[in-house]
Amino acid sequence: MRKSNKAAVNKENAAPNSPSSHATSNTAQTATQGKANPTPPPTLTKPQGQVKSNIISIREVLEKEKEGNQQVKQEDLPREGFHLDHVKMYWKQYAFQLKENGMETFYNALIKRDPILKNDETLELVVDNLVQQNYIQAHLLAFKDFMRKQLSNYYLDIQIVIAENGNEEVKFLTGKDKFAALARKNPNLHTLKNRFNLDIEY
Repeated sequence: MRKSNKAAVNKENAAPNSPSSHATSNTAQTATQGKANPTPPPTLTKPQGQVKSNIISIREVLEKEKEGNQQVKQEDLPREGFHLDHVKMYWKQYAFQLKENGMETFYNALIKRDPILKNDETLELVVDNLVQQNYIQAHLLAFKDFMRKQLSNYYLDIQIVIAENGNEEVKFLTGKDKFAALARKNPNLHTLKNRFNLDIEY
């Protein structure tokens, strides 16, 4: 009888309802649930609104510095007075440079008439027609730069005007004068002359 009672006590001690067995079971169950339902990783959302930026591009900085340097240089450039005789001398000097470079239309316009001094810093170049005016206008900036440098006055301006009697009949002394007059009205004549190597009888 004592042996049977002792066996019964051992059975009760080995029953699965002990606290340690419950803890082990709960731990295993929690681990299983954690694997089955993992926590989702955090996701990045698009920021709302506009982000203010005080960054200035390098290009903008360089352009502002360039503008500032140009203004300083303009103030420091020479602005000396000049005489009309000096204007005529450099005017003809530039005309012969044009001739050497084959720019006959511009050359003829400069030597046909003397420059007119409209005011202390404005010269007037008189041409015969609109075609001549448009041709010279494309090359006027280089002419201005030359005259400004020679006269030491970088505020000098040159204006092109069409003569009121630019198309009046003129008596020509030589064939050269006649060709020059025709070329002033039609600059393409110089192109044809050079392209076909034509000799003009003088």
